[in-house]
Amino acid sequence: MEKIILWSLLIIGIALLFFSLRKPPIKDWILIFLLTSFFSVFLGVLVVEEKMLEYPISFLSKYFSSSLLYEYLLLPVVCIYFYQATYYSRYPSIILKCALYTSVLTIIEVLLERYTDLIEYHTWTWIHTFISIFFLMMFIRILMQLINRQER
Repeated sequence: MEKIILWSLLIIGIALLFFSLRKPPIKDWILIFLLTSFFSVFLGVLVVEEKMLEYPISFLSKYFSSSLLYEYLLLPVVCIYFYQATYYSRYPSIILKCALYTSVLTIIEVLLERYTDLIEYHTWTWIHTFISIFFLMMFIRILMQLINRQER
């Protein structure tokens, strides 16, 4: 069952990535994708190596202990959609939307941890997930705002 879930998430992630890159400014979307991947992999490796959580079943688990699917595809794609949804928003709306996106991701992770063997918490909790995703998405959002301001 877990392999079916992983393959389904891979297909959904690729489809969402394709649709997220269909409208300009594509350079922003690609930069968000790459920045989110970079920072999420860095944080993900730290969390897994500290044995706070583990991924018993994942793609290429023989070579990687962290979740490549989540850190390299799913979270960056969600971050693109978050940025697109907040492109013209003010800070109160950005914070609210970030909390909404983060809540959905956290709920999905908790369900996967509880009902599958894809994630196993040790000292990690859903609160850690919520806080880390929230701050990562806000950091990427602010960083992109600074980059675009410098570009003008």
